[in-house]
Amino acid sequence: MQATVPELREAELAAAYYGKRQGGDHYDFVRVGPSRVLFGLLDIAGRIEENGAVVSAAQNTFRTRSPELFSANDVNEPDAMAELCLDLNRAIMAAEGGVRSCPAFAACYNEDLGTICYFNAGHTPGLLRDPGGIVELKATGLPMGLFSHATCEAPMVALPPGAALLLVSRGLLEGRHKREEFGIERVKSGFQQAVGDSAKQICAAAIDGVQQFMQRPPVHNDVTALALVRTGDNKTAVTG
Repeated sequence: MQATVPELREAELAAAYYGKRQGGDHYDFVRVGPSRVLFGLLDIAGRIEENGAVVSAAQNTFRTRSPELFSANDVNEPDAMAELCLDLNRAIMAAEGGVRSCPAFAACYNEDLGTICYFNAGHTPGLLRDPGGIVELKATGLPMGLFSHATCEAPMVALPPGAALLLVSRGLLEGRHKREEFGIERVKSGFQQAVGDSAKQICAAAIDGVQQFMQRPPVHNDVTALALVRTGDNKTAVTG
């Protein structure tokens, strides 16, 4: 089922694939209350014809458990994110009937506070851009789908007005020209220099960057980008 991007208060979300999905990249969004929206980018191992049941199970779990875990006003977001990670992990393993690696980055954006609480289960780093530069939100645990009791830490990060978060799939990093990969440093450089400020423009710039580097369409794998932008005046981001 195609994900519907929710409207945010003084912020915006967007995501984009290049071409048709052929592997296990999957993004989703769920509004779980008046001031909270969850979003995630999963990279489920295998081709689309062999991992469809796993993708469906992950999507169903994300959409049903997120409101249950986050709807209360006084919810402890780090605890809820850790439990969501565990539930997704178990759903993936149950649907597969065994092991299927699934790196994932998921976060809860709090519109009242301008914060995200996230886990990075072995995914490519999230990139948080503010006037001071770019901070990598690195892995806080192992990929899902490998160990039934694996857990992830769930840090919180402040997004001041003007800050932006970019997530990209491994397929984008693996785009090659001759023997050289596009890599995370080129993603960071393009993100830092991007002219457009909207979430859609940031996603488009990331995908266009790897296409220009490869000098051909990036059809080697799923190539996906997801961005969150908090609108307003630029200030300095704080991590914690």
